Amino acid sequence: MLLALTAVALGGCGEMKPMGARSDLVSYTVKPGDTLYSISWRYGYDHRKVAAWNSIPPPYNIHPGQQLRIIAPYQGVPEERDDRPSGPATVASAPAPQRTPTTAPATASANRGVAAPTVEKSGPRLQSKDIAWRWPTSGSLLAKFAPANGKKGLDIAGRRGQEVVAAAGGQVVYSGNGLIGYGNLIIIKHNDHYLSAYGYNRRLLVKEGTEVKQGEKIAEMGDNGKTQYLLHFEIRRDGKPVDPLHYLPKQGS
Repeated sequence: MLLALTAVALGGCGEMKPMGARSDLVSYTVKPGDTLYSISWRYGYDHRKVAAWNSIPPPYNIHPGQQLRIIAPYQGVPEERDDRPSGPATVASAPAPQRTPTTAPATASANRGVAAPTVEKSGPRLQSKDIAWRWPTSGSLLAKFAPANGKKGLDIAGRRGQEVVAAAGGQVVYSGNGLIGYGNLIIIKHNDHYLSAYGYNRRLLVKEGTEVKQGEKIAEMGDNGKTQYLLHFEIRRDGKPVDPLHYLPKQGS
């Protein structure tokens, strides 16, 4: 009888797991300087989804030491439908979202195993509603959008200290160097769907929370650590990298 009771007790203990504990979650500890936008950018998710998963209301304030779950807590639940922006151009259909991996690292510092952000395929030139984009700096293209090769944006050649401007008006939601692989980085929120990022800067000229106008100087160009002066520029729609050349005007026009 004692053995039977012990077995029942141990079986019951085995079922007592913390609510929401799953092997497919990434537990991220917020660091000083992090914003919900920069964390969402790191993992390739829309900031509103990450906020919803963690019950964080607008304006999405977080604090150092806070634990966030990053990968969707429930597998098998379909993603919400992708509502395309209205505009003069026809928008190509987005690829189906990738399935959440069955295992994930315990911290953000170990990126292996985290689902790679999905990207839009090449298609006709796009124009997001109410946003007329401009080039963030002048120069030749060193690298184009090639997500299969890890290129989620454009590399634009220039000179040390060259002016970097906002490609569209919006609010600065990140200004710092906490995202590995971007150097000194600025992220601007343009509306509920679109963000743009400006990496490898020598000097950042705007702080988080600042409202900037299109064409306003926000940074000075730096290098990528390989004696090459350039700007890394990305546009993301609902957290997913898209080809900036589908949004920017043709060079020289």
